[in-house]
Amino acid sequence: FLMERKTHVKINRKELMLAKLRKSCSCTPKKLKNFVMDFLPVLRWLPKYQCKEYIWGDVMSGLVIGIILVPQAIAYSLLAGLKPIYSLYTSFFANIIYFLMGTSHHVSVGIFSLISLMVGQVVDRELLLAGFDLNDDGPPALGVGSLQNDSQSNTTAFNLTIAGMNAECGKECYAIGIATALTFVAGVYQVLMGIFRLGFVSMYLSESVLDGFATGASLTILTAQVKYLIGIKIPRSQGHGMLVITWINIFRNISQANVCDVITSAICIVVLVTAKELGDRYKHKLKFPLPTELVVIVGATLVSHYGKLNEVYASSVSGAIPTGFIPPKVPHFNLMLRVAVDALPLAIVSFVFTVSLSEMCAKKYAYTIRANQEMFAVGFCNIIPSFFHSFATSAALAKTLVKTSTGCQTQVSGVISAMVVLLVLLFLAPLFYSLQKCVLACIIIVSLRGALRKFRDVPARYHVNKVDTLVWVVTMSASALISTEIGLLVGIVFSMLCIIVRTQRPRTALLGQIQDTSFYEDDLEYENLSSVPKVKIFRFEAPLYYANRNYFLKSLYRLTNLDPNLEVARRKKYEKKEKQHLKNGGDTTVNGLGIGETTLQLVPKQIDFQALVVDCSSISFLDTTGVNTLKEILKDYRDLNISVLLACCNPSVIDSLKRGGYFGKDFGSMQEMLFYSIHNAVQFAKDQK
Repeated sequence: FLMERKTHVKINRKELMLAKLRKSCSCTPKKLKNFVMDFLPVLRWLPKYQCKEYIWGDVMSGLVIGIILVPQAIAYSLLAGLKPIYSLYTSFFANIIYFLMGTSHHVSVGIFSLISLMVGQVVDRELLLAGFDLNDDGPPALGVGSLQNDSQSNTTAFNLTIAGMNAECGKECYAIGIATALTFVAGVYQVLMGIFRLGFVSMYLSESVLDGFATGASLTILTAQVKYLIGIKIPRSQGHGMLVITWINIFRNISQANVCDVITSAICIVVLVTAKELGDRYKHKLKFPLPTELVVIVGATLVSHYGKLNEVYASSVSGAIPTGFIPPKVPHFNLMLRVAVDALPLAIVSFVFTVSLSEMCAKKYAYTIRANQEMFAVGFCNIIPSFFHSFATSAALAKTLVKTSTGCQTQVSGVISAMVVLLVLLFLAPLFYSLQKCVLACIIIVSLRGALRKFRDVPARYHVNKVDTLVWVVTMSASALISTEIGLLVGIVFSMLCIIVRTQRPRTALLGQIQDTSFYEDDLEYENLSSVPKVKIFRFEAPLYYANRNYFLKSLYRLTNLDPNLEVARRKKYEKKEKQHLKNGGDTTVNGLGIGETTLQLVPKQIDFQALVVDCSSISFLDTTGVNTLKEILKDYRDLNISVLLACCNPSVIDSLKRGGYFGKDFGSMQEMLFYSIHNAVQFAKDQK
């Protein structure tokens, strides 16, 4: 039987687009109010804030995150190649802006190691091109004025005409100029992606790509911190292969290691790892995580200050961190042009991590987020702070998990965290003058435990899916051995190639009937299947399109043991020989063979089936080549008096076949060529003569 298709009303797309345009361009008080409330979601949920129920959890989680943020912000400044004050600015502004614009109740937005690394790589490259020395162990800068005019940098401040910056500008001033320009452009990209609804871009970053990228970048981060751990002075490597070059330089200069830094690093790592492991083991008994980083930083600062480690043992310290805020400054437009390409992967990675964490929290706590609004939120978390000497931000997994585990209910906790950072900015920052850089490196390395543990998951990942494991390995290797940006691009391209290859060479099978049922399955995979006399049932488990057309035909001919083109050619040759023999009228052929022997050589192959059923249940679409391929096998098999029947086609495949003329002009033979189940097609084939 042939089911009757519904008739769909044809939509006038031009009128539909005009109607949408009129609706979007119209301005009414209600629409304006909804726009403002959608743009600033805080206006919707804050008036409904249940203070008695939420305030304790928000205050507690906000304080804990703030306590964690301060040492992490100071530590991650090493990754970004900037002074610690800029990391504190970034943490402060990001929390305030996301509080106003974010739709997730739980994510923690601020400093993130991978984003800091990507910023630092661009900053280092541009400093090198501008003629600055990347050695960052010069005399520490003093006071607010030095943030704008770094005359005590390890290179002499000079008149920079590069990139349009004509004012006298030192290394630190130029570095933050690059970082703010990069951050501003990344934020603009994110806002534009939100306007044009390009959030679907994140779909091309699979879990394997993201995990591989994070692990490869973690190896790069770890490598960059080793020189601080052991207190050696080596140039900061740039360009491709940075990881290998850095390790070569480390081993060449290992004899210059600072014993004080090595001992301090060993003690800090032991304390941090032990505390983390105990915290993970007894987290169900602890109401909030242990502030181990803060304890280590305070203890190490006191020991360094009173032990005069910088003066006596030449241990590298953080230096002066000024209090207060630097006056805002517009990012340099000419610098934006230099970093416009670098800002694109930064924008995508920042958005993807934020949205994926937001969706994870929303699913866990049963609420919804708006991915497009998240793109606006993280975009403005980059654009606005870039005027206040801040760099790029993103949601961070570790802090988000801590936030949820300490009772966070809303983004009010983010405001509390921002207040803790503000307290440090206004009053406490100078107290960290004597803090050793090796302590900050220890905090960064220990924070990478989660990403580096992914290596332990490789066997389990391989057991689940070998292709995904290969994608992870390729992305991780490219991110670590080449560069983070190229690693991300390699991962995306390679994962897409894997999908293409899997559709180019999909599974194919001949089906047999499950005894005493109307169901059919793969003959090679299941026992006790019975073959259907005079009928071959072929399954192709992929869309049929130009890239896998040849594989479709080869698989069909191999499994049915019949190539219709060769068989037709053999028959024509046989007929030609027969006619020639009859014309000669002899008992022998030209070769001297007898008639019987010739017949044995050229007789057409005995075909053991009269109908071919193609199971189209796994064919999701057909392109023009796919339709022509089916038309080709229909014609070729008909020449051998074998009927071709299609079963289980979806509506889009049927429409493609109709448009391609597979069923003829009037679709009159459609009922004899198309069936809604394999069993119907088999029954029809059996009834044929």
